[in-house]
Amino acid sequence: MTKLATYSRSGAIAAITMDDGKANVMSLAMLNALHAAFDEAERDKVVPILNARGRHFSGGFDLAVFARGSAEEQYLMVKAGAELALRILSFPFPVVAACQGNAYPMGAFLIMSSDHRIAAEGDYRIGMNEVAIGLTVPRFAIEVARQRLTPAYFSRVVMTAEMFGPAEAVTAGFFDRVVAADRLEQAAEETALALSGLNMAAHAATKARARGAVIKLIRQVIDEDITPQYGDDRVARRASA
Repeated sequence: MTKLATYSRSGAIAAITMDDGKANVMSLAMLNALHAAFDEAERDKVVPILNARGRHFSGGFDLAVFARGSAEEQYLMVKAGAELALRILSFPFPVVAACQGNAYPMGAFLIMSSDHRIAAEGDYRIGMNEVAIGLTVPRFAIEVARQRLTPAYFSRVVMTAEMFGPAEAVTAGFFDRVVAADRLEQAAEETALALSGLNMAAHAATKARARGAVIKLIRQVIDEDITPQYGDDRVARRASA
């Protein structure tokens, strides 16, 4: 079985690539693999590029776990996802996201947490569709979205579950720019290489200063909301539905 997320370093940059052979869902196994890859990037002091193979960047959290998983499985999956979004948002080196296909909620959260976000042209969508499928958007995700999306689009994305193609997603704030699909990898590598020339101590200190308030808030809501009781509550609601 291939690794769900691979890490490949090239000098001052590295690629962290998701590939589960399907929709790159954010199962606990995928999230743990991503955490391990970011561990390597942090140890190597490189600029990581988060990307994916296949038709989808990510199908979001594993809905099968929400539908049939135990309380512990649901708690651990959502906790790992929230912690990864917060980790990327506060990562001491710049993080580039390169999106080639559909990015559903947890995938979209990781893109919004990255520092420079590039989309390939194509017929796909990004967004937060929780309320369309009967899920309440977690508070950590709302705050991740609030700090990147434009105010008008924030309401449309979070409250009415609209999904957007690459070009409008730039206007919304999901991405910084769109490039031709066959240039996505090159554009991400060029961007990461340019960012590797920053003074990383100054970058980390400025990121902490600029995002300090939202990082503190997200840390607080993760600790308050995503506890073992979260899983118990989800299973109880599922049983009574």
